[in-house]
Amino acid sequence: MTEQNSSRTAAIIGAGQTGVTAALGLLDAGFQVTIHSDRDQRSLRDDVPATGTALGFGEAQAAEAALGLDTYADRAPNHTGLSVRFAGPENAELIGFDGTFDGFVGIAVDTRLKADERLTAFQERGGRFVVAEVTPEKLDAIAADNDLTLVATGRGGLSDLFAIDTDRTVYAEPQRKLLTVTLTGLGYGPEVFANRSTAGGAHSLFSIFAEQGEAWWGPYLHKDVGPSWAFLGWARPGSDWDKRFAAADSAASAHKIVKEIYRDYIDWDLPEVLSTQLIEEDPESWLKGAVRPVVRKAVGATANGHLVVAIGDTAVAYDPVAGQGAQSGLIQAQRLVAAAAAHEGAFDRAWLETQYEDFLRFRSDAAAKATRLFLSDPELADISNRFFPAAAVDEKFASALVSLLHRPQPFLDIDSVAAADAYIEQVTGAKAEEVLAKYAPAGRFERSQYSAAAAV
Repeated sequence: MTEQNSSRTAAIIGAGQTGVTAALGLLDAGFQVTIHSDRDQRSLRDDVPATGTALGFGEAQAAEAALGLDTYADRAPNHTGLSVRFAGPENAELIGFDGTFDGFVGIAVDTRLKADERLTAFQERGGRFVVAEVTPEKLDAIAADNDLTLVATGRGGLSDLFAIDTDRTVYAEPQRKLLTVTLTGLGYGPEVFANRSTAGGAHSLFSIFAEQGEAWWGPYLHKDVGPSWAFLGWARPGSDWDKRFAAADSAASAHKIVKEIYRDYIDWDLPEVLSTQLIEEDPESWLKGAVRPVVRKAVGATANGHLVVAIGDTAVAYDPVAGQGAQSGLIQAQRLVAAAAAHEGAFDRAWLETQYEDFLRFRSDAAAKATRLFLSDPELADISNRFFPAAAVDEKFASALVSLLHRPQPFLDIDSVAAADAYIEQVTGAKAEEVLAKYAPAGRFERSQYSAAAAV
């Protein structure tokens, strides 16, 4: 059990991955910590879907390790690269490349599993877990009783306490409609998705369709069945995929929709997709919805002026297309815990805002911009039209491009074609025009010859 010698107290509202991670960190730093949740621990694990795939890379794993937490690298299937296919207007097959991660791996872990195990550890070490709905009125009383109050959920109107940062919030509405489902029946050997990469099932897959949206497949650690695969799709509003996603009302229907989309649009990966099976133990193994990317001011005040701090998705909501949400939440939690542990004064507004601004500059601003790149944001089209063809002809640049998902900071200052070309030259050692001159449209991607029977 953690020693509770400090008189400093902290409250965490929300028992998801980010909230529980911050709570454990503060507890180990000597705070007396209480987590407030509107669901009990069993319900948090079994009665709700996972919020996306929570794919994390090196910097997020380093944040967890800095807090002394399990990164799941020894338990979850590791992603060692990302295979990308880009289809243009009328689904023309244009760009294909396979980027290998250099010095890090990707790990996708069921957020319900991670939160559940950390919540157990939190209570075993002396943390307090309270199951009750937290309204803005109740939050006022909680904040009055604690030195530091972190809000890791926007439910019940709590997000309204934090004003939207209009300078950093680019979109007025969701950019994609989402569908995700977790499945079994597929291994990770070199014969799996061999058409994509010699690494086979060790690489996750990303397919971009200019007129439809994006689709991702990747190895995953599910709370009940363990190693598995997850699909996450993003449909452009009004597209055919959007209409199909809207019809999903169960894991079985989501699975059927995914197979039909691969049959009709992404047939190069179809055999593996047809080999997948539902996770019967978990009827909540699917999810659909939409996320408006929003950056909020992190410091808010309750009715009686008590300060509260937003963390995780409550502070910054990313479109999940680039996997930045879960990562940024973990990084924000670790940085805030480290700063709070070293701080001896009051947690006043100036201190809290300084910590948040440091986090935005260190990670979030770059993560949001990299997400826009992978969303094919028209404002970044000139840069995208340099980066993706360069990746198709140069392995080093392919690795650098997919590594922006791990460390997006190099992309923050790339705001022109000249800057994009300078980055291509920096990575490849050749002039950008020389690299891009080697590009030619793929014409037709290699189709999978996978056979489930042969893989056994």
